[in-house]
Amino acid sequence: LYSIYKKNLPLDVALEHHHLRPKQWAFDLQSFMISLAAIHEIEEINAAGFLPGVRLGYLMCDTCTYASKALQNVEHMLAVNNSLNVKCDYSDFRPTVKIFLGSLYSEVSIAVARLLTVYMLSSTSSSPELSDKMRYPVFMRTIPSDKHQTKAVAKMMHHFDWNWVGVVYGDDEYGRAAFQSFLRDAEENDVCVAYQEMLPQYLGHSLSMQLIKQVAQQIRSSSAQVVLLILKAELVKVLFEEMIRTNTSRTWIASDAWSRARFLAQMDGINKAGDILGITFASSKSESFDNYLKNLTATPGGYNHFIEEYKNLRFNCTSECFSNQPPSYCATPDLLKIKSGNACNIKDPQEQNDDYLVKTLDTSEAFPNRILRKLSVKLTSLCKCSTLIVQTVALQVLQELKKVQFEFDNQNFFFDENGDFVSGYDLVMWERDGLTGYSLVLLSQTPQSRCSERCAPGSVKKILNVSCCYNCTQCTEGTYSDAWDLHACKKCPSGTWSLKGWTQCKPRWESYLHWYDPHPITMMAAAAFGILLLFVIFIMFLVYRNYPPMKRAEVRLSCVMMAGLAVSFASVICFMGKPSVHLCRARQLMYAMGFTLCVSCILVKAYRTFLAFLPFGQMTNRQLHKLYKPHVIVSVITALQGIICLLWMIFDSPDIDDTPPSAQSMKNIIQCSEGATYIGFGIMLSYIALLALIGFLLAFKSRKVPQEFSETGYIIFSMLMYLFVWVCFIPVYITNNEEGTAVQASAILVSSYGIIFCHFLPKCYEALFGSKTNTLERILKRWRAQSPNLESEGGIDIDTPGMNIPSLTSARFSISSMTTILRSSETLSDVTPTGSELVIVPMSSEKIRAYPLSNRPRTKMIRRRRRSISF
Repeated sequence: LYSIYKKNLPLDVALEHHHLRPKQWAFDLQSFMISLAAIHEIEEINAAGFLPGVRLGYLMCDTCTYASKALQNVEHMLAVNNSLNVKCDYSDFRPTVKIFLGSLYSEVSIAVARLLTVYMLSSTSSSPELSDKMRYPVFMRTIPSDKHQTKAVAKMMHHFDWNWVGVVYGDDEYGRAAFQSFLRDAEENDVCVAYQEMLPQYLGHSLSMQLIKQVAQQIRSSSAQVVLLILKAELVKVLFEEMIRTNTSRTWIASDAWSRARFLAQMDGINKAGDILGITFASSKSESFDNYLKNLTATPGGYNHFIEEYKNLRFNCTSECFSNQPPSYCATPDLLKIKSGNACNIKDPQEQNDDYLVKTLDTSEAFPNRILRKLSVKLTSLCKCSTLIVQTVALQVLQELKKVQFEFDNQNFFFDENGDFVSGYDLVMWERDGLTGYSLVLLSQTPQSRCSERCAPGSVKKILNVSCCYNCTQCTEGTYSDAWDLHACKKCPSGTWSLKGWTQCKPRWESYLHWYDPHPITMMAAAAFGILLLFVIFIMFLVYRNYPPMKRAEVRLSCVMMAGLAVSFASVICFMGKPSVHLCRARQLMYAMGFTLCVSCILVKAYRTFLAFLPFGQMTNRQLHKLYKPHVIVSVITALQGIICLLWMIFDSPDIDDTPPSAQSMKNIIQCSEGATYIGFGIMLSYIALLALIGFLLAFKSRKVPQEFSETGYIIFSMLMYLFVWVCFIPVYITNNEEGTAVQASAILVSSYGIIFCHFLPKCYEALFGSKTNTLERILKRWRAQSPNLESEGGIDIDTPGMNIPSLTSARFSISSMTTILRSSETLSDVTPTGSELVIVPMSSEKIRAYPLSNRPRTKMIRRRRRSISF
C-alpha cells in the first residue's frame, strides 16, 4: 500500500516497513517487484520534471495481504503528529496524501476504499464490486474489471466446446465476486458448472488442509475435465501439491491472480497436473524498469527496508542455513533458493546487484503501475496547471482524471464510467518448461470436458437436469436440424419432407410406373407382343379355317375372343406413365369389357360341350338346347358388364388417389383410386370371376369327353389359371396398395397369355403339325378305352365295309338319353377327304342327324342297349 504526497525540494523519500507480520510470513518476490515498479515510476516522474517546482514523495507499507493490517497502514499514513483528525465537511479538504495505490488483492483494496470515500484511490485490484460508484465513488483502477475477465473465460470455454467445468474460488471479495460474475457469463455461453468449491482465504485456517483435500477429491471424482481456479497463488500451490501427489491431471484455467506465478511453474512435478491456460492483463516489458531492477538502491535521502531485506536474502552468506539442521533464524527452503551461489564471497551485500529478478520474474506484470507516469503527464497537460496537486482538492483531480485518454505501447487507454481501465487481456498457455504466452488455437489437442456428447445435425437436445446434460434425440419426420447442439428441430418448408434424423428437407419424389423403368418396359413389351401374337393367330385361323382343329375351335367365336384379348392387352399400356383421371377410368373399362367378351366366348364353348354330353332327361335336354344361342349369350353377358361399369363410373368413379404419403417415406405415390368404396371395382372383378367359375364347372362336368370332340381340358386349365391369378391379386392389392397398379397389370398379362396358350396355340400347332390320319374309328376306340362304362351298358361296334353312302339326308343316327349327338356341320362334298372327324354340336328342335364326314365306305355304328333305337 502506497501513499503519494507533495514534498518540498529537495526530494525526501520516506519508506517505512512495518514488521508486524503473521507467523506464516514469507518474502514474496512478485509483490516486491510490483512495489518497485511503482517506486520506479514515481522517481521517473520527478526526474522528468513534469511538475515544475513540485516533487512527489511516497510512503510504502506492507499489508501482508490482510485487510486489517491495510487499515492500520492507512491510519498511519493519514496521521498528523501521530493523530488522525476526523472532519464533518470534507468538501474543501486538502490532504497531504493525494493518492493511495491499493493492494494487489481486491479484499484489501475494498476495505481501504470503504474508508477513503473522500480520497482518490487507484489500484490493480480487479473485483467487480469496486465498479460500484455509489459505494466507491473515488476508486479508479488501471486494469479492467473481473466482469470482463469472466466473460473472456466463458467465451474461451465455449470456443473449445467445454460446457461441463468445475470452479474453485476463494472465500474473499475477489473470489466470490468473480465467481458470481462467471456464473452469469457461463449461462450466456452454454457452459454449466459441474461443481463449485470454496477455499478459505488464508492457509493459516485450522481447516485449510482438510478442505483442500476435500476439494481435491471432488475434482478427482467429477467427470469435468476443465477446472477454473479463482484463487490466490498460495492456495493454488497447495492444491497442486495434492493433485501431483494423487497423480490427478486436468485442464486448469488460471485467473489473473496466478496466471503468471513463476513459482508455480517451477514446482516439482507440475507437469503431472495437466495443461494450464491463463487470463492475464495486457502488458509489456520495459527496458528502463529492467535496468532499474538490475541496479537496485534506495533513493538518496530515503530508505527502503524491502530492498535491504532482499539483498540480505540474495547476497548475505548464510551457509549454515543449508545444513541438515539449520538454525531457527534461517529463511524457509523456498527463500533459500534466492541465495546467490557467490554470496559467501561478497563483503557488503547492500552494494551488490545482479539480473536475478529480471530472469526469475515476469517483469511485464508491473505494466499497470508503469501507466502512473503517463497518467500524471496527461493530467498535467489537460489541466494546464503546474501546481495542480498542490492547489486543487481531491475531487477536482478525480473529475479531470476520468477524462484522460492516451496511447501507451501501441494501445489506447481510457477510463469508463465506472473508473475502470478499458484495455484487453492476454491469453497464456503454460508450456512444459515454463510459462509462455500463446494463442489458444495453437493447442495441439483440445481436451474434452462435456457432461454429454454433442448432438450432431439431425438430432436435438433433450435436457435431463441441467442444460449441459442431455440426451440426443433424432428429429422426427417432417422436421430437421442442420447444426450441432440445437434445442429444437426445424419444420420442413411446404412442398418438402424429411425422414427421421435428417439434416435437411427435400421434395418427395413421385412414384408411379415410369415409361423408362425396367418393369414397365417389360410389361409394355409383353402387352405389345401379346397383341402381335393375337394378330398372327388371327391370320392363321383365317388361312386354316377349314382344317378340323380350327372348325372345332369355332373360327368366328375364336376371332371374337382374340378381339377381347387385344383390348385387354391394350389396357395394360394405360397402366404406364403418370396417372390421370381419364387413364384411371379407361384402363379399367378396357380390361373389364375386353376380358368379359373373351370369357363369355369361352363360356359358350363350355356350354356347347356340356349340352352335347349332359346326363339329364330328354325334356330337360330340349329346354337347355333352346338356350344355346351363342351370339345372344355373348352379347347379354358383355352388356351386363357394361351396365356394371356404367354404374361404377357414375356413382363411384376411379380417380387419382389423394391419400397423403406415408410419414416414413419420401415417395409421393401417384396412383389411381378405384373409387371411394371400391364396390364397383369389386363387382366388376367378381362378375368376371363368376363367368370363369361357371365356365370351369361346365367344362369340368364334361371333362371325360375326348379332346378331339371338345376343348374341355383347355377351358378347365385356362379358367383355373385365371381364378388362381386373381385370387392371388386380391390379398396383394389389399395389403400392398402401393404395388397394386403393377400387380393388376401383371395379372391381366398372365390371364391373357393363359388363354392364348390354352386356346389358340394348340390349335395352331395342330393345324401346322398335327396328324391327318386320325379316323373316327381310332377316336371312338380311344374314347371307349377312357370310358369303360360304355361296355357294361352295351358296346359300340364299328363296321367299316366298303360301302358308299347313297344319300346324306336319309341317314339318321339316334342314341338314347345317354348318347352323344354327332352331326356334321358340313356336307360330304365340303369335307376334306383326308380327315375323319366328328364335330359336336348341341341338339336343336329339328331332326338330329349324323353325317359321315368322309367319302370312305359307309361306317356303321351299332349301340346295343335297352331302350336303344337303331337305324
